[in-house]
Amino acid sequence: MEAALAAVELEVDGKMNKGTIIGISVAVFFVFVFLSLIGTYNSIVTLDESVDEAWGNVESSYQRRLDLIPNLVNIVQGAADFEQETLTEITELRAQAVAAQTGFKDATSTGDQRAAIAAGESTLGRFLAVMENYPTLTATANFRDLQVQLEGTENRINVARDRYNGAVKAYNAKIRRVPGVFVAGMFGFEKSESFEADEGAEVAPKVEF
Repeated sequence: MEAALAAVELEVDGKMNKGTIIGISVAVFFVFVFLSLIGTYNSIVTLDESVDEAWGNVESSYQRRLDLIPNLVNIVQGAADFEQETLTEITELRAQAVAAQTGFKDATSTGDQRAAIAAGESTLGRFLAVMENYPTLTATANFRDLQVQLEGTENRINVARDRYNGAVKAYNAKIRRVPGVFVAGMFGFEKSESFEADEGAEVAPKVEF
């Protein structure tokens, strides 16, 4: 009788030990999963912030260009005697440059920003075409100074766009891979769009005279 009771106790202890091990294993598994999700969430947040920061640098570079265009037109507008037709066109271009500058500052969407950028590029291209007929004017120190600033700004724009697209690529890859895809779905992280210039806009305006 005692032997039977001992056997039962051993069996119960064995089951309890086995159950305890399973319980601990399950608990460890869920802790591991939880910590993994936290780490993935924090990584996605960091990458998302990097995308925002990179886009801010793109905006800053474009704003710099749009700010330079009216200054460039202002220098020209009062620096020489133009034919009435040319003077009228320069006045119109200045108004367009200011409108693009203001439109970019007041933009509430990426579409509005791109429209302002395109308007500024169009204005700059037309203005430079007009100025090709005035080589003496474009050789002045003030004009050359702004020319150098514009050239530097174009380089900044290219670098900022490349860095933004790199940040977007890293972020999008993170939220599409496991376990990032599950965390992204749980917390509403969405795919970011790379910067794709309008057709022809990939060629920066050439500031050459």
